[in-house]
Amino acid sequence: MTSHVIVGRGAAASRTALLLAEDGERVRMISRTGRGPDHPLVEKVAADATDTDRLTELTAGADTLFTTAAPPYHQWPERFPVLSASLLSAVRRTGAAYVMLGNHYGYGPVSGPISPGLPLAATGPKGRARARVWEEAAASGVKVTEVRAAQFYGAGAFSVFSLMVQGQVLAGRLALVPQEPDVPHSYSAIGDTARTLVAASRTEQAYGRAWHVPTATLSVRELAGRLAGLAGAPNPRVEEMTERDLTMLAFTEPFWAELHEVLTEPGHPFVVDHSETGKILGVHATPVDDVLGEVVPGPRV
Repeated sequence: MTSHVIVGRGAAASRTALLLAEDGERVRMISRTGRGPDHPLVEKVAADATDTDRLTELTAGADTLFTTAAPPYHQWPERFPVLSASLLSAVRRTGAAYVMLGNHYGYGPVSGPISPGLPLAATGPKGRARARVWEEAAASGVKVTEVRAAQFYGAGAFSVFSLMVQGQVLAGRLALVPQEPDVPHSYSAIGDTARTLVAASRTEQAYGRAWHVPTATLSVRELAGRLAGLAGAPNPRVEEMTERDLTMLAFTEPFWAELHEVLTEPGHPFVVDHSETGKILGVHATPVDDVLGEVVPGPRV
């Protein structure tokens, strides 16, 4: 029976585990807490992925090692190298194929659509940390691919939209966001991310390069309006945060202080080109209303 190891326990990890298990494949999920979805073919193990010997032991015999894990946002430069080195060592020792979940920070500022063939030209600490994870894996000689997701939305998402817009819209309150409300931005659904990870793992052509999760591209105001319409909520009020607002928010949680590096330049759309993912991996974006419908309480209006 085909078997896999997934490092991480978040929404993308859990959805990926269930997709594999529902196809009759065994999954071992590794996280510090040992949590994950309940399924007869999903084994949950509490372990530290930076313990390379333990990770190697848990990966031995697996066909694929997936990683969706990441250190706390504000500690990426210090802790990502340690985590990624351990994961890469476990893959080298066991011979498992390696499927990484990443994002678009490594590209740095881009003019026009972001395609997976663009150079990783980021200069900021988080962007360089993400870029180095891929660069080192790609140069290692292991069988590896990276799936890069945009800002998450929908059920299970942990993102600016889910934290700052979703609840406010459903409650009929003002949503303040650290981006221009009317500039187009690409969003990835958790389910589409999981399907891309699985498809990449099963496609020989996928290895040796990166792929983009299919996205929906619309402004945050448009996305909020679609959510409000599904929920029968009032027409949403969405406004851009001031620099002072974001600075004050940063005092409450380190995550918010880190946003400055990755915010798009004023007036610049953030558009992801995922055409190759559809053509070669056969994964396409789920309709926006279907994704948002998962977070609307009660029956749809």
